[in-house]
Amino acid sequence: MSRRTTRWALGAGVAALALTASACGGSDGATVQGVKLIKKGALTSCTHLPYPPFQVEQGGKVVGFDVDMIDLVAKKLGVTQKVVDTPFETMKTGAALNAGKCDIVMGGMTIKPDRVKFMDVSEPYFDATQSLMAKKGSGITSLDDVKSRKLKLGSQAGTTGEDYVKGKGFDPSSFDNSNAELDGLRTGQVDVIVQDDPVVRGWLKDPANSKYEVAANLNTGERYGFWIRKDHNKKLVELTNQAIEQAKQDGTYKKIYEKWIGPMPAAAGKPA
Repeated sequence: MSRRTTRWALGAGVAALALTASACGGSDGATVQGVKLIKKGALTSCTHLPYPPFQVEQGGKVVGFDVDMIDLVAKKLGVTQKVVDTPFETMKTGAALNAGKCDIVMGGMTIKPDRVKFMDVSEPYFDATQSLMAKKGSGITSLDDVKSRKLKLGSQAGTTGEDYVKGKGFDPSSFDNSNAELDGLRTGQVDVIVQDDPVVRGWLKDPANSKYEVAANLNTGERYGFWIRKDHNKKLVELTNQAIEQAKQDGTYKKIYEKWIGPMPAAAGKPA
C-alpha cells in the first residue's frame, strides 16, 4: 500500500514497532538537550496502524512518511525512534501523551483548534486534501452525486474526512481504521469512501485495487502537524520545528515526499 521508490538512509533508520504501550517516565526516562523523553535512548512516537503511506508495518518494522520525518527529530537528539500503536481516539485527545505512552504523536493528524486546546503542535509538515474513492465508471464526481443517488458512504472513525462529510449532512458508515474502510468498499458494504488523498493514491498503486479510482477531490484546506504533550516539552516542539525546516531547506523533505507519495508539488517543500 505504501509508495515505493529506491530506499535511502536516514541515519536513525526505520522505527521498531512496540507491540505494547511504553511505561510512563520515571526512572526509565531521560532529558536530552532539554527534551524530556519517557524512555532513555529513544524518542517514542504514537500512531494508529495501519495508515499508509504515512505509517504501516512491514516485516516487523513501522515505515512510512511520518516515520521518516520523526526519524529526523530522533537523529537530532542522538536517539532512535520507537513506535507505539495506540487507538486514534487517544491520539487526537492528547490522552496517549498525558498517560506517558509516547513523547510525540504522528499519524497524519490535521491541525484543528479543538486539538490545539489539549496538545502542543509543530509547524505544519504536510498539506492534505480528501478524496472520494469508488469503482471506475461509477459516475461519481462530487458529494452531491453521492447524496442525490442515495449511495452508501464510508469513512474512517474520528478523522477529519468523517467530520467533513458529516458537516455536509451525511451519516457515513464508520470504520475503525483505514484498512477496514477499504475492505468495506471492496466487499460492497459501502459504494464510496472518503479518505486522505495520499492514502487513496497509495491504495490505487496496488493491483488489487485496479477496479477503483479517485472519483473526486475535496479541498478541505487541511495541514498535518506532529503533536506533543501540552505545556510539557517546549524543547521538543522547537526541535521538531527545526527538523521540519531543515528538511525542507536541504532537500531531505523532497526525498521523503517522493519516496512515499510521488512527485512533489512546488509549494509542498516551502518552509512554513
